[in-house]
Amino acid sequence: MQATRRQQQGGFTLIELVMVIVIIGILAAVALPRFADLSQQARYASLQGARGAVNSAMAIAHADWLASGQPAGNIMLEGQAVTMLNGYPTADNAGIMTAAQLSATDYTITAAGVISPVNAPATCIITYNAAAPGVAATVTAPPANYLAC
Repeated sequence: MQATRRQQQGGFTLIELVMVIVIIGILAAVALPRFADLSQQARYASLQGARGAVNSAMAIAHADWLASGQPAGNIMLEGQAVTMLNGYPTADNAGIMTAAQLSATDYTITAAGVISPVNAPATCIITYNAAAPGVAATVTAPPANYLAC
């Protein structure tokens, strides 16, 4: 009599494979919403960077204006003419946008000095307040958190 030998097969059973797929599905359902919409955070970070650029450009332009003997009209920053008013860049493309090197394809500025990323919600803004006689220009902070963008 010959003994029959059963060979052991390696691998996973169908139930084990289904359980792994279910666990991966649950993890994906929980993790995906956290990483899916990063556009708000990206716009907010961009706006914070723009605020820093505007603040720096405003200070540099004012310092150059003072060092140049307070000329009337434009000053030159890195080969670009920057329109000045009361010692600070004007609140338009020829002024602060040029001084801060913010691209018109990435940012828009209104007549009131409101700067926002292109295609951003109306709440995702900083405001450049042009200088008045005897009063320095100022920049408002971005919204309190990225949800506004």
